[in-house]
Amino acid sequence: MLKLLSYPLTSIYYLLFGLTLVIFHPIQWFCFNVFGYKTHKLSVDILQFCLLKCTHVLGTRFSFYNPHTISTESPLIIVANHQSLYDISPIMWYMRKHHTKFISKMELGKGIPSVSYNLRHGGSVLIDRKNSRQSLPAIKAFAQYIEDTKRAAVIFPEGTRSKNGNPKPFQTKGLKLLFKHVPSALVVPISINNSWKMLRYGKFPMGLGTHIKFEVHEPVKVSEFKNNPLDLIAQIETTIKNNISV
Repeated sequence: MLKLLSYPLTSIYYLLFGLTLVIFHPIQWFCFNVFGYKTHKLSVDILQFCLLKCTHVLGTRFSFYNPHTISTESPLIIVANHQSLYDISPIMWYMRKHHTKFISKMELGKGIPSVSYNLRHGGSVLIDRKNSRQSLPAIKAFAQYIEDTKRAAVIFPEGTRSKNGNPKPFQTKGLKLLFKHVPSALVVPISINNSWKMLRYGKFPMGLGTHIKFEVHEPVKVSEFKNNPLDLIAQIETTIKNNISV
């Protein structure tokens, strides 16, 4: 019965989701080209809030548990497991004061209203995961940008999304580059639970009544692991995975 109900509700959700992206695309363009970064960033924040509200049609709830006072005066490297695209807007909204930027695959940089525009113009980096000659210098330049601006880089080191919540091994190359070129950063591990359940039936229909939970763990200074980046990666991977329930 619940799955049957999800068919009409999913249709309504996709309509709202698509309209939100289409409406905010020219708003972003106007804000960026007329007023600059700060106003564009505000439009992106409001977009994320609206996207979260769209999911309420599906009975989706979000809990974002962050007991830590994290300075905005230090660059951040936010590291999280990855279960679905519904991981992204909550991190952008709830961590918005840190100006979150993403390492994203090249394909997302075109064709998606609002999303592609923000990835191209909002400070994120687009990489070709199959071409290290492009991706590694791009990540290096992105890391320098994060270091200089004291903003937040978000990385999902599993590389691809988990379809059942079970985390995949972390890939170390991108993290090591970030640690090397953002030496003053705080690493902020986040465990994400249940967002994969939004797609438990596939893209259509979608899962109903999902409670997506985010837990922000104690930040760690990159400088404390200057000579042992693999130890830092192992520590944050363990922290994140120990707090994932499947």
